[in-house]
Amino acid sequence: MEDLRLVEVRQSFDAPAVTDVSRAVREEGRKLLRQRSLPRRSRVGITAGSRGVNDAVEIYRASVETLIEEGHSPFLFAAMGSHGRGTADGQRDLLRSLGVTEEKIGAPVYCSDEVVSLGETTGPRAELPVYAAREAAEADGVLVVNRVKPHTSFHGPHESGLMKMLAVGVGRARGAEMVHRLGWGAMVEAVDSIGAAALERLPVIGGLAIVENAREQTALVEGLSSEEIPAGESRLLEVAREYVPALPVEEMDVLVVREMGKNYSGTGMDTNVIGRLRLEGLPEPELPFIHYLAVLDLSEASHGNATGVGLADFVTERLAAKIDWEATYLNCLTSGGPIRAAVPMTLPDDRRVFEAIWKALKPERDVDVKLMVVNNTLHLSRLWVSERLVGELREREGIEVVGESFTLRFDAEGQIVLE
Repeated sequence: MEDLRLVEVRQSFDAPAVTDVSRAVREEGRKLLRQRSLPRRSRVGITAGSRGVNDAVEIYRASVETLIEEGHSPFLFAAMGSHGRGTADGQRDLLRSLGVTEEKIGAPVYCSDEVVSLGETTGPRAELPVYAAREAAEADGVLVVNRVKPHTSFHGPHESGLMKMLAVGVGRARGAEMVHRLGWGAMVEAVDSIGAAALERLPVIGGLAIVENAREQTALVEGLSSEEIPAGESRLLEVAREYVPALPVEEMDVLVVREMGKNYSGTGMDTNVIGRLRLEGLPEPELPFIHYLAVLDLSEASHGNATGVGLADFVTERLAAKIDWEATYLNCLTSGGPIRAAVPMTLPDDRRVFEAIWKALKPERDVDVKLMVVNNTLHLSRLWVSERLVGELREREGIEVVGESFTLRFDAEGQIVLE
């Protein structure tokens, strides 16, 4: 390991962005309201999710202001499945951490575990119970707001987006537990059938679908009527796939993730980036293939939720000390992936993690090791790679090698030094 040298690499992505997010939201919101006639002073509930939508505050505020200007009484309600420990206080804390408060949004924000039954599904996946937040069922209208993107645990016509928000998020902890009880192999059918039932039985005005680029900027805002949501979301999912950041190589010996967290991915690390699922009944992706995966820290924005830590092979004691076991276990038990809460081999600091990897890897020469260090699995513009990988990357489009190589080193506390 003493002979390992790293080189900084910059990776660029195609990143179109909306220049005025508030204006786009207002235009799309008014379009939906013109398509669906609502009596004045209607109480309209807006879904407030737990995912890290970059412009969430601006999007919610513009939605609220548009509804008020059209003579309605908007409010936000927590629609995040079991996240926030499934409790009112946990939901409120999570939304507050995302900047979503009544003061910033300009409307009430309701958090609770109350749900009502909307009956059962029909069609191919019949007799599944359908639950919805009480606030949604009692509203005069519902506006579904969510980011559309590939999911980290299943793939189908609807993944993370409006349909899953309706099927799982709006159902809160009770709905999420029921859906995940079916197993990940049934998730595609469950999202489609429960989402369709919710669209039919809730007063859904429509949805605001958000697509973000590789820099987490809002790339697209599109209003979809309740009838347009299923097909429209599938179309936008394909757009979102094109913007998802990825590692520039598909096979390596070691990937070191400096920080994991719920603000980067629902699974702490994006499974599409690391090529690991670890879900019973689902095959592991063939690519990307990473022999050993190490994670060094847990983000403060995760509030101790270390879902996905079990995807790693090595972690630090620094990370392990930050884990909120109750939040992590609830998330993983609800989603049906308990192995994702399992803490892997735990070492005192970054240096000891690298030493353990080298003992497991047993390379004949350090210079032959294909190693990459990333800040997290969401922000992949800045990377550090071993000299063995530089040769593969140097001629690739969108890749810039920055500066000279330097020897891997650690500070007095054993933490890796890359700056």
